Amino acid sequence: MTRHLLTIDALSDGELLEVLDLATAPLDPTLYEDEPVALVFEHPSLRTRAAATVAVHQLGGWPVEFTGDEIGLDARESAEDVARTLAETFAVAALRVRRHGVLERVRAAAGGLSVVNLLSDAAHPTQAVADVLTIAEAHAGGDVRGLAGLRVGYVGDATNVTRSLAVALCRLGASVVVAAPPGYQLTPGGPEDALALGPALRLVSDPREAARGADVLYTDTWVSMGEEAEARRRREDLADYRVDEALVGLASERCVVLHCLPAHRGDEVTDGVLDGARSRVWRQVFHRRTAMLGVLAWLKGGG
Repeated sequence: MTRHLLTIDALSDGELLEVLDLATAPLDPTLYEDEPVALVFEHPSLRTRAAATVAVHQLGGWPVEFTGDEIGLDARESAEDVARTLAETFAVAALRVRRHGVLERVRAAAGGLSVVNLLSDAAHPTQAVADVLTIAEAHAGGDVRGLAGLRVGYVGDATNVTRSLAVALCRLGASVVVAAPPGYQLTPGGPEDALALGPALRLVSDPREAARGADVLYTDTWVSMGEEAEARRRREDLADYRVDEALVGLASERCVVLHCLPAHRGDEVTDGVLDGARSRVWRQVFHRRTAMLGVLAWLKGGG
């Protein structure tokens, strides 16, 4: 059966653990021997592109990269025709897209093509895998099964990253508190529905409530790709949600700070926090590649 990774929510508990386990398993440099893997980027990318490209190489394959302008999803030709074309040459296509529905259409149009979500407006599952690996390394000796009871606070604009992270962590036994102002908070429904998780996830408006006693503090950029025209308003709305030294001071003594990057220093996070002793943002970058190794191995049925 063809495997796909579009959301964390679509994985069973066993599949999520399998992806995480494979991410840190011994690397098989022949797993994708001489196989091409399509990497499609509608959005610009640094960490995702670097991680995916290197991971394919490390598993013996060769990545073929396409920009949004080259393919023109639903502009030059339909997403379905792109999918059918890719399926004639590739067994795996990993896509970073503006609209999550495009991924669903690609999967439906080319049944034999494994589809990986490298980011959509609804979810960012490969980032969530990297984040879980980073948190487990910081708090559980690398054991993703040791996260039960961990308290994670997310502060700021609740994004696609927030949804995938919350689903992954809550299913692994952690509790998540998301602090965001009205209009920026998680909402129910969608393909990555964190609010269906029950009491393990709480939504609050006060950032101090999310930070107090937290073992992990997480934030993301206030102005994402495609939102540049709203930058001034978003900065005003989110001004009280900056992760600074005072907010980190409310967290537990063992708290680590995460940010999926790129960071707008001085907006959602201060230099002192991002570059401080509690920051694990560069380990997150390291684990972006680790996560892709796990995802690619899982697509193969575990190697």
